[in-house]
Amino acid sequence: MNKLELMKTANEVRKGIVTAVHSAKSGHPGGSLSAADIYTYLFFEEMNIDPADPRKADRDRFVLSKGHTAPGYYSTLAHRGFFPVEDLTTLRKVGSYLQGHPDMKHIPGVDMSSGSLGQGISAAVGMAVSAKLSGDSYRVYTLLGDGEIQEGQVWEASMLAAHRKLDNLVVIVDNNNLQIDGPITEVNSPYPIDKKFEAFNFHVININGNDFDEIAAAFKEARETKGQPTAIIAKTIKGKDVSFMENQAAWHGNAPNDEQYAVAMADLEKVGEALCQM
Repeated sequence: MNKLELMKTANEVRKGIVTAVHSAKSGHPGGSLSAADIYTYLFFEEMNIDPADPRKADRDRFVLSKGHTAPGYYSTLAHRGFFPVEDLTTLRKVGSYLQGHPDMKHIPGVDMSSGSLGQGISAAVGMAVSAKLSGDSYRVYTLLGDGEIQEGQVWEASMLAAHRKLDNLVVIVDNNNLQIDGPITEVNSPYPIDKKFEAFNFHVININGNDFDEIAAAFKEARETKGQPTAIIAKTIKGKDVSFMENQAAWHGNAPNDEQYAVAMADLEKVGEALCQM
């Protein structure tokens, strides 16, 4: 895909996020929207995956460590062809396979069940170690929240990743600066995030996580990095492209009502129209 196609796809992913959360009347739109560009690049450009064969042995693995942003994950998987886009409206409903957190047993394309913050990166490190031990070529990607990295388990896993020289592992931190209780700087500041990962012997790349040129360059650099894992610190906007959600901690875990849903979808339609003019 070229940059414009990726931008259009990410906009469709964002529509899916808002639609799913509105339908469920619960969920986490803010961090799903901030990470939509990263999700889109990973699943439409970067990763070796096949919707027709979700469990193929040599596929790249993805672990959503900040599992509450499942609406973004699900919308991306649906638009990539792993399951019908229409099923997004069943999010969190009784009998639906689209649970509030990712479930590897029932959702095509999900490699690891997640939800408890801090644990996803540990699973990803385990997958990357496994690939090294078995001589497999697949790469492992994991997406963390910037509030999540307040968890000590994140740093235990990071220590092992660097010790094992896991250059097949890419840790992405969605640095939107907000968590459920407010700005991360006020709750329990993890800054400087880049220096912390450097201290754990990661190769570190700082980017604008809502810019596809920077995202593409970062993943290319990660592929070319040998002998150490890579951490991509992606500065993003929480609630990206929905006017009343942008940079608002209140939209970490709230669902829009009918009126708000209409405004959000109108915002995203305007984004789509602007992209069509490019």
